[in-house]
This record gives sequence, structure tokens and C-alpha cells, in this order.
Amino acid sequence: MAEYKHGSMDITDHEKTYDGFIRFATIVAGLAILVIVFIGLVNG
Repeated sequence: MAEYKHGSMDITDHEKTYDGFIRFATIVAGLAILVIVFIGLVNG
């Protein structure tokens, strides 16, 4: 097993995946809020 050196691993793919997930979660949350507001206005 190779000796581990902290901070030496290439994590660009991990960062891209995490950024994509955060973007997706933000869009879904925004859409959910818009749907809730729309339902509230239509039924109000």
C-alpha cells in the first residue's frame, strides 16, 4: 500500500460532482418554493 500524503490527491472530479449536486439541489428547492407559492395564490 502506498504511503498517504495529506493533500496530494487530485479531487477535481469530486469538486465538480459536488458543485453539480449543490446546483441541482438549489434549483429543485427553488422550484419547490415557486410551486408552493403558486398553489397558495391559486387557492387563495
